[in-house]
Amino acid sequence: MNGTKWRTSKNRTLRTGTGGALLLALLVGCSTAGSGPSAGSGEDDVRQPPVNATFDYQLGGPYKPPAKVRAVSRDRTADPAPGLYNICYVNAFQAQPGKAAARWWQREHSDLVLRDKKGRTVVDEDWQEPLLDISTRKKREALAEIVGEWIDGCADAGFDAVEPDNLDSYERSEGLLTTDDAAAFARLLARRAHSQGLAIAQKNTTDLLDRRERIGFDFAVTEECAHYKECPDFTSAYDGKVFDIEYVTKDFDAACRAWGKKLSVTLRDRDVRPKGEDGHVYRHC
Repeated sequence: MNGTKWRTSKNRTLRTGTGGALLLALLVGCSTAGSGPSAGSGEDDVRQPPVNATFDYQLGGPYKPPAKVRAVSRDRTADPAPGLYNICYVNAFQAQPGKAAARWWQREHSDLVLRDKKGRTVVDEDWQEPLLDISTRKKREALAEIVGEWIDGCADAGFDAVEPDNLDSYERSEGLLTTDDAAAFARLLARRAHSQGLAIAQKNTTDLLDRRERIGFDFAVTEECAHYKECPDFTSAYDGKVFDIEYVTKDFDAACRAWGKKLSVTLRDRDVRPKGEDGHVYRHC
């Protein structure tokens, strides 16, 4: 996948690409052609991820996974990897960074962008991503329709699961959003994913672990759970259905020693570069 700059929760990862036109296409894109599972599917019908499977985190661009990899996460505009368990990345709680993304939201859905009391857009300053306004039921439902089309596209493309990012955007909302808002919006996304036969991942933040079943999360994708000492919480909550990405070798080594037999631990470079690019790092316990 080219043309986007992505971030992941807690200021943990950045990837950069080129081409503003594709960025705008990502924002407005609807479902791709194809036939996904019936809308009557429930969470019992979704394909659950393999436990402790060798995993590759390919948000920086798709490439042929290493031979032992059984599960992979890719951007929703990329094709799934044949024969593997494929997780579809969707930036669900914040807009994409960059002026093109901000202009699109302001032009098409200005009422769904979070604003402070003075009417100024609330922005994740680390990545220059406007936060989306999930503070009311009406706005959550409107946003769920937009993001829901992206989730439908993941299903149509042949992904097995979806990974909605920035679940913890309330931490950057200047007190305008709450964990209740995040849980309510995530619940809508979980219903949409399950209706399309997709499993759905909790992306980071231990704050909502106690609500995981009510929300409908099936597994977790975590970043640096060893570094933040969150691995025990996620492992217990999801019975080992956890894909963890570490970005520092010492944290990766510690995670492998303590958790390598209970969850999937992967070492990636912070820019999650594709294989063959300078700086690409990939290891697995």
